[in-house]
Formats: sequence, C-alpha cells, structure tokens
Amino acid sequence: MSEPPSEIVRLAREARRVTVLTGAGMSAESGVPTFRDAQTGLWARYDPMTLATPEAFETDPELVWAWYAWRRRLMQQVQPNAGHRALAEWGRRDGVQVRIATQNVDDLHERAGSEVLAHLHGSLFELRCFDCDRRYTGAVEIPDEQVERLEPPVCGACAGPVRPGIVWFGELLPQRDLARAEQAATEADLVLVVGSSGLVHPAAGLPLQALAAGVPTIEVNPAESAFSPYADFAWRTTAGTGLPALVAALD
Repeated sequence: MSEPPSEIVRLAREARRVTVLTGAGMSAESGVPTFRDAQTGLWARYDPMTLATPEAFETDPELVWAWYAWRRRLMQQVQPNAGHRALAEWGRRDGVQVRIATQNVDDLHERAGSEVLAHLHGSLFELRCFDCDRRYTGAVEIPDEQVERLEPPVCGACAGPVRPGIVWFGELLPQRDLARAEQAATEADLVLVVGSSGLVHPAAGLPLQALAAGVPTIEVNPAESAFSPYADFAWRTTAGTGLPALVAALD
C-alpha cells in the first residue's frame, strides 16, 4: 500500500469538512468503460459524439436509448473499487463530513455506501422525461445483449419519451448540483481532486475556487493533469491505492 505523505495525512486528520471531487480516474480501476470504450460490437460503427446529443434523441430515440441501455448494462457489471470503499469508510467516521461531487455518470460511489452531493454530469441511473423533465422511476428494460433499437419508456405525466439523466453535448450542467459543489468546495477544510483530467469545465474550475477561498487542495492522480500546477500537493497514486492508505493512516 502506498504510504501517504505526512503533510497530506496531517491535513486529512485535522479536516472536519472534506470535499472530494472525482473524475474518470476514480472509476477506472473498477473497469468502467470510458465514453468511447463502450463502442464495441454493433456500436463500433457509431460515433458516440453523434449519439450523446438532444438532437440525436429527438431524431431517433430508439437508437439512442438502446445505446444507453447497453452502457447501463456495462456499468452494472463492474463493482466499486477500494478507493470508493475508502471514501465511504471516511464518511462514516465520527465528527467528519465527506461530501462527494463527481463528474462520473456511474453509481459506484453510492454502491460503495457514500452519499453523493452532486452528479455534475448527471447519472445513467437517474432518468427523466425528454419533454416535461419530470423524473422517471418506473421499470426499465436492460437487455443482456446488444440491440440496435429499443423503445424508451413513456412518461406517466405527459406521455413523452424517457431519456437518460445525463448531460448531453450542448446542454448545461445541472445548476443545483453545480451550486452545491461550488459551496462544498469553498466551505471545506480540505479538498481532494481524485482522477480528474482538469480539462472539462465548469467542473474543472471547482478546485481553483477552493484554492481561491484558501482551502488546502490535494490532487490524487497517477499522472499529471491540467490542475497539477495549482494543487497544494500532487500525490502520484491511484484512487484504489492512495485513498485506502490515507484513510488507514487517520487512526
């Protein structure tokens, strides 16, 4: 297990309000397929950039819904990794509040036992109506095999088609989630940025807001990112290795 730097351990021990901002690297060790990695089998001939738009869904909802059903199936086949579990354990400690804002559209934080403050890019598992935006909680068919067309469920309020609750290209981030994440980042005693490239805005601006507010900010990433030059500490380790070591060192 990677030994956490002593200064990072000190900051983590002293912090009572911890905000964790997670990106794709957080879930990579679970085997979560990236946006383009899901393009296998019959989906290999489609460009995901052309499927992840409101216009694509409006034009061919059965095609787009089938692709997202396949992505949900892939997500269901992976499990939370040691990093997810470590954050959940940290959040259960007395006197500490761990708030998580994630750019990931999976549900691995929740399945590990954490409560997620903000899904900045939405979630594959929270569905809503394309027409009236009402949340949909009804049954959903997720085929075991790839299918090219699948009829989306129908909204019980307006009979409109149900869509994935994620942020498509050309759409704004959910403003309530973004506001929660901004508040959590600037009011924390410590911010961890885990597995983020630091390139996707406005989420990439959250750790910079924390720094501007005087909050110590630590990057946990095996590779340098766009945020690395600004972090108070850049710890070159993965989420699955570093976070369990850090939580273990709190005792």
